Amino acid sequence: MKQLLQNMHNGQTNIEEVPIPSVKSKFALVKTACSLVSAGTERMLVEFAEKNLVQKATSRPDLVKQVLTKAQREGILSTIEATFNKLDQPMPLGYSSAGTILELGSGLEGFKVGDRVACGGGNYAVHAEYALVPRNLLVKLPDSVDFDSAAFTTLGAIAMQGFRLASPQLGDRVCVIGLGLLGLMAVQIARAAGCEVFGIDLSPKRVKLAKELGFTAAERPGCEENASVFTQNRGFDIVLICADTSANDPIELAGKLARDHGSVVAIGAVGLDIPRKIYYEKELDFKVSRSYGPGRYDSAYEEGGQDYPFGYVRWTEGRNMQSFVELLASGKVDVHPLISHRFEIDDASAAYELITGKTGAPFLGVLLIYPEPKQIDTVSHKVILTLANNFPTTQIKVGVLGSGNYAMAVFLPAIKKSAKAELIGVASAAGLTAKIAAKRFGFHFASSNEDDILANPDVNTVVLLTRHQHHARQVITALQNGKNVYCEKPLALNEQELSEVQGVLQNASTPLLTVGFNRRFAPFGVELHKFFENHSEALFVHYRVNAGYLPANHWTQDLSQGGGRIVGEGCHFIDFLTFLVGSVPVSVRAATLPDGGRYHQDNVTMTFRFADGSVGVVDYLANGNKNSSKERIEVFSNGKIGIVDDFRSLELTSESKRSRKHAYLRQDKGHQAAWNAFCNAILQGTGPTIPYDQLIGVTRASFAVLRALQSGEEIQI
Repeated sequence: MKQLLQNMHNGQTNIEEVPIPSVKSKFALVKTACSLVSAGTERMLVEFAEKNLVQKATSRPDLVKQVLTKAQREGILSTIEATFNKLDQPMPLGYSSAGTILELGSGLEGFKVGDRVACGGGNYAVHAEYALVPRNLLVKLPDSVDFDSAAFTTLGAIAMQGFRLASPQLGDRVCVIGLGLLGLMAVQIARAAGCEVFGIDLSPKRVKLAKELGFTAAERPGCEENASVFTQNRGFDIVLICADTSANDPIELAGKLARDHGSVVAIGAVGLDIPRKIYYEKELDFKVSRSYGPGRYDSAYEEGGQDYPFGYVRWTEGRNMQSFVELLASGKVDVHPLISHRFEIDDASAAYELITGKTGAPFLGVLLIYPEPKQIDTVSHKVILTLANNFPTTQIKVGVLGSGNYAMAVFLPAIKKSAKAELIGVASAAGLTAKIAAKRFGFHFASSNEDDILANPDVNTVVLLTRHQHHARQVITALQNGKNVYCEKPLALNEQELSEVQGVLQNASTPLLTVGFNRRFAPFGVELHKFFENHSEALFVHYRVNAGYLPANHWTQDLSQGGGRIVGEGCHFIDFLTFLVGSVPVSVRAATLPDGGRYHQDNVTMTFRFADGSVGVVDYLANGNKNSSKERIEVFSNGKIGIVDDFRSLELTSESKRSRKHAYLRQDKGHQAAWNAFCNAILQGTGPTIPYDQLIGVTRASFAVLRALQSGEEIQI
């Protein structure tokens, strides 16, 4: 399918052929009829992308600070690579569209194939021929609402949410500052609610259009006198700021025009330096409207389909969208006069030339139009890339599942750099990131269907970089299909999944499996292990992890998706203890700091005991600061001390010597070495790179930590 993408590095806006996304639970696959180009949000994004690196840095000093902190912690080369990787990932554009449902995911109720719908949401209602949209961001369309009108629904919901925040009353006098697309919908919404509406804009043409729609309006210079007449010198009950400017003039003007104890709501992106005197003297109520209603930025609502109780949250973003569609159906809001341009999707770049001012032509509502529906077949979910024949001749034929940030920034570069495998295909559910990965790293094809990897006879080695809840199932399927598997941690999320994986591994003919416990392959990790190799007395190992804070709605905190932070990431550090000692732990005690409504059992101390008497302590902490190193390991045994700090420095001390090493330019946590070791094991038939009893034992130990936290007792593993 065709999709519009924005390159954040070079500023180019291009149409790309990407796989049609695969439908998933509580989502619908929608064939797009038309989508609305946002002259505000999207224009700012495109203009930022077109800036050079210095201009980008100047406009976003907050990001510069993050980059400098990362460079100090991880090394300049690692930071440069990560930064350019982020900039080189094309970004999908669009968040308001309309079309027809072609396929329903499981659990999606209230809709059927063939329904005409309005769609909302960034990364969902994108400028693409097909879109994967969640339940709460879909609204059925009455027959009287055409696709052109419905494409305005998301932006209309934004205007509606701002209006609702002002708590309007019948007969209120409302002023709308800024008569662009958002403002001209806001004035119609206010009138539909029984308010008297006055509009203000700098543009004479937009003021004229507002008057043609039946509103009283005035140009910005000299508007105060007209506004005073309109309100009988009492001021406006409500002022809605729909302007798009970094200037502070709209905020100042709103204060002057509002009545005593009036309400001012900022809906557009404007300067927010509130003049204290006027707002204080009138005791004004000022609010900033956050997008299109409760539910926005809540993954449980938007992605998980969990609605808010109607009696407690009357107007969610989905209900605002529904309400706007009803206004369209009743004729109380008419967006047809606001449509200034229509572009076919193939000419979409011309739309962005228009909204960024390069053509100099006036515009208002800009729509992208898509071809008539066509039947989807199984081939549609795969895109074959035309690439030069530069693949290595090797027995290892790799297929990758998952192409998120970790895959793009860390693991796929390691695979390509090793040149030990032919890169056959990469798949991700959304399809877009798979195409980006395939193009950048040289895969033969991209797909949105995992079976194109797991059941592909041309693939003999599968790399799993998907979300954690898929790992065990995909490991089992790939192994049973005769494919070697490199699975990013964790191996499983619960005992049942782990037992099923263990059962498959008991078959002597099963291909190789490894888990991405890369730290045991890190250069400084290997040297630390060698320093204590064949230790004659027990080890004491302290592993401190400054993991950093993650909010409750992050997917790794969801036990069903990520398994929580201990199972999802803590297994890394349990494995490194196991690597140093040479065997899996036999018991664990654990304790956690009080969550205090902020944390989620992710400030944890874990004490592991091993059969030889060694003790390993992992302190996993979410309450620290990124200005300090993330990981520090200290090992004590028989007069020796070994210290690794963030895999950038190594200090080894004994009675006879003391040595120090430091990696100044980059951090190396062993990703490249782990992949190379796995490839060599496949090619040479030397067996698993990590003993299976350790893969299973480490995973089981992470489960035991959770039981120890619940019971407060020592748990045998």
